[in-house]
Amino acid sequence: MIGKLKAKFITINMGLVLTVLLVMFALVYGITSRDLRAESVTMLRSVAAEPMRMWRPGERNGRVQLPYFVLQFSPDGSLAAVGGHFDLTDKDMLSKLLEAARADGKETGDLPEYGFRYCFGRSAWGECVVFADTSSERATLNNLVRTCLAIGAVALAAFFLISLFLARWAVRPVAYAWEQQRQFVADASHELKTPLAVILTNAELLASPTATEEHKAQYAASILTMANRMRGLVGSLLDLTRVENGAVEKTMERLDLSALAEEAVLPFEPLYFERGLTLDAQIAPGIFVNGSPLHLRQTLEILLDNGLKYADTPGNVAVRLVKQGRRCVLTVSTPGQELTEQELSDIFKRFYRADKARAMDGSYGLGLAIAREIVTEHRGRIWAGSGEGRNTFYVELPTAG
Repeated sequence: MIGKLKAKFITINMGLVLTVLLVMFALVYGITSRDLRAESVTMLRSVAAEPMRMWRPGERNGRVQLPYFVLQFSPDGSLAAVGGHFDLTDKDMLSKLLEAARADGKETGDLPEYGFRYCFGRSAWGECVVFADTSSERATLNNLVRTCLAIGAVALAAFFLISLFLARWAVRPVAYAWEQQRQFVADASHELKTPLAVILTNAELLASPTATEEHKAQYAASILTMANRMRGLVGSLLDLTRVENGAVEKTMERLDLSALAEEAVLPFEPLYFERGLTLDAQIAPGIFVNGSPLHLRQTLEILLDNGLKYADTPGNVAVRLVKQGRRCVLTVSTPGQELTEQELSDIFKRFYRADKARAMDGSYGLGLAIAREIVTEHRGRIWAGSGEGRNTFYVELPTAG
């Protein structure tokens, strides 16, 4: 699909460029042809006004001067004189030219079959007709066509290379989104496959006539556990979808982030205590942001829940909220095995778990992906750092005045 999208982009782009070039070249050709013809007609008319005068180069203020000759007629219509820049001994050719010009029925016109342009005039000496050779004009136009074709070929080749680059650049977000969607479907299917297999197996065993009451209770408990796990996974998927579809923006308001953080930390203190961890929260008061209370609280809960699952015990988990200029920074730092640079980047991907052994403890690998989407919707950024035996998550948000 991405390849077809690139090809379509290049085709449309090249079609537009070709159309523009054709229109431009057609205009240049038309304007040049019109100007050349107008200059030559002006010359013919000036010669027809004074047919007995031989014009010298430069006398018409630099206007085009084509090779020409004049046929002058006496009042009775007979050919009285000839003159010009041609060998006029071929009387038959002169008769054919004169006959063709009169048959055309115009004062000024072209005889393309002979390569001449004519102009009838009347002077003090009687009627005359001036013929000018248009071969140089045609040569000029032919050279213009060849030049335009050469320029067009070079321009099309250059635009084709540019289109290739632009196509890769333009479809890169689409390709990334497409790959993310494929990976998302594959990961979601994988996560749902295991609990479904467990549920089906236990359901079959539960229906077995040889199953004892004790075994049936175990099978039913296993089914319930897996069903709750699937419900949690589906709930996380729905949360991620809602955030990506703009649910955050619809609920934004000016709120006290300091008070919200203090409220979010309180329920976790006994949970941390049960695991042998201490929760140290130092939250600067009076920090306000424009945001969604529900989703910002969810972000902090995701970070605290992540610390609860992955922090080494015993140890101290530190929560800090400080103001830095026009922005504020929320950090959650936990003791534990340091993460590599690659892991610090991958942990925000969907379904990624740094500790694969925790795949069945209620962790779906979606929490940090949801937190990243929420923070992005708040025009902030989230990242992780690791060092000195601790892993720290940072959330930076713009403050409200």
